[in-house]
Amino acid sequence: MLDLTKNKLEALKRLSDENGVIGALAIDQRGSLKKMIASGDANQVGDEGIIRFKELVSEELTPLATAILLDPEYGLPAAKVRDKNAGLLVAYEKTGYDPSEVGRLPDLLPECSVKRLKEAGADAIKFLLYYDVDEEEKINNYKHVYMERVGSECAAEDIPFFLEIVSYDAGNNDVKSKEYAKVKPNKVIRAMKEFSKPQYQVDVLKVEVPVDMNFVEGYAEGEIVYSKEEAAFLFKEQSEATELPFIFLSAGVSAKLFQETLKFAKESGSTFNGVLCGRATWKDGVASFAINGEQAGRAWLQDTGKRNIEELNVVLKETASSWFEKVKK
Repeated sequence: MLDLTKNKLEALKRLSDENGVIGALAIDQRGSLKKMIASGDANQVGDEGIIRFKELVSEELTPLATAILLDPEYGLPAAKVRDKNAGLLVAYEKTGYDPSEVGRLPDLLPECSVKRLKEAGADAIKFLLYYDVDEEEKINNYKHVYMERVGSECAAEDIPFFLEIVSYDAGNNDVKSKEYAKVKPNKVIRAMKEFSKPQYQVDVLKVEVPVDMNFVEGYAEGEIVYSKEEAAFLFKEQSEATELPFIFLSAGVSAKLFQETLKFAKESGSTFNGVLCGRATWKDGVASFAINGEQAGRAWLQDTGKRNIEELNVVLKETASSWFEKVKK
C-alpha cells in the first residue's frame, strides 16, 4: 500500500477523476514530435511549430482528460491554455538517450529541478527510464542510484513521482520483433518489481503492457507468440508484481488497439489505475497540422482527436480500477 502525504494525495486527486482513475494525455515528446512535424514538407515550422501544436492539443483535448503531461522545453505555454480542471504532470528527463553510449543512460534537464518544475505549476513529476533487467550490473546500479536521487528530490518537495519505465533488450534493438516479444513479459514485470521498492519513493508507475498485443492470439495478424490464456496470465502477473498504483502508456499503437488492450487487461484481472496516453490520441493529427496548417490541425483534433479520447474514456470507465484502493487511509 502507498503511504501518501496530504500534499501528494491532493496532487494525485487533481490528476484523476472523482473515482481515482487517471485519464491523462501525454504530449511531452520533443525530438520525435519535431521530426513528425518536419516530415510535412510543406511547412517547416521548427520550434515554433512544436510549441503551437502542443498548445492546440492542450486547448482542444484537456477538457476531456483528467491531466496533461508536458515537457518544460516546449510544453509550458500549452500548460497555460489547458482546461482549468486538468492536472499537470511535467517531464524531468532529457529527451531520448545518447546512442553512442552503452546502456541508454538517464539524464536530467540541466536547467530544471523538481523545485523549479513545482513552482512552474506541476502537480507531479514524471521521469522516463529506459531499463533492461538483464543488462550488466554496473549500468543498472547507476540507474538505481539515479532514481533514488529523483525520488528523494520529489519527496523533499512533497510532490508525486511518476516513474515511466520503458523496457528494452540491450542485445536486440528491434522491439517490434518476435524475438523481443518472447522476452518482453519478463523484462516489464521484473522492472516493475524493482522500482516498486521503497528506496525509489515512486508514487505511480507508468508502464507498458506486459505483452506485444500484435503477437497475441486473436489480435495478431501474423505469427503468434502468446495464446490468449498465456497473455491473460501475464497481465495478472504484472498487476500482482506491485502494490503501487500503475497506469499504462500507449506506446504509439493505434487508438483502437489500445482500447482493446485495456479491455483485455481488465478481463485478465489487471488492477491498472488509468492511462497516460500520447500518440494513440493525437499522432495522426500531426500531418494535418504540418502540411495544411493550424486550422487543419485544430479541425482534426476537434473531430478525430476528440473522438479518440471520448472512446478511450468510455473504455476506462469499464476497465480501470481506482488508485484509492492502493493508498493507506
